[in-house]
Amino acid sequence: MGATFELYVDSADDWRWRLRHDNGNIIADSGEGYASKDKAKQGIRSVKTNAPDAEIEELD
Repeated sequence: MGATFELYVDSADDWRWRLRHDNGNIIADSGEGYASKDKAKQGIRSVKTNAPDAEIEELD
């Protein structure tokens, strides 16, 4: 599996990120806009650092 984090500016001029699989599907996104590119990058680093072994919770 290969994926790439994409940084972009949305229509409100906020920075956002999304994680796109090699097949083109979006796997995850920032869920919020950031005031700066650096803050958006910090959000990416946070996901990479804090969720490498995240549990899977099944909701019924």
